[in-house]
Amino acid sequence: MRRLLLVHGGRPGGRAARLVAAIQAAVLADVADVTLLVRPALLATAEDLLEAEALLLVTPEHFGYMSGALKDFFDRTFYPVEGKTPGLRYGLVVTAGTDGTGTCRGVERIARGYGWSEVAEPVLLVGEPDDAGVGRACELGLALAAGLSVGIY
Repeated sequence: MRRLLLVHGGRPGGRAARLVAAIQAAVLADVADVTLLVRPALLATAEDLLEAEALLLVTPEHFGYMSGALKDFFDRTFYPVEGKTPGLRYGLVVTAGTDGTGTCRGVERIARGYGWSEVAEPVLLVGEPDDAGVGRACELGLALAAGLSVGIY
C-alpha cells in the first residue's frame, strides 16, 4: 500500500483539528489502497517522513506564521532527512484568523529547502471554515491520495 502522511499543528478541538478529521474521513471513505498516517506535528518523526510517499500539512495561523508544533516538526526532521525526500509531493491547508499568507510563505520556503514539490496551491481558509472550505481541504487530501493510488506520485 502507498503511504500518505498527514501532519497537523494546532490544538485539539480547534479549526485545524476539525479539518484533519474531515480530510481523514474523506480519504478513508474514498481511497482504499492508500494508507493514511495522521500525526500531530509534535509526535511526527523523521521516520514517518521517510516512509511517506506524499505529505499533507495542516496548520493554523499563529501570529502570522505556522503553528509552533509544525515548525518544531520541521526543526526536528530537516537534518535527519536532508537530501532523502527530494520531489516528495505535498499539499498545504492553512486555517487563518487574518490572511494566512505569512503562514503559506513560511511553509513553502521550508518545503523548498527539503526539495518537495507542491501539488496544488495551498488551501487557505480565513475565519471559521464553512462547508465549501472544508470541501476544498478534503479535495486536496483526496487528490494526494488518488495520485498515490494511480501511481502519479
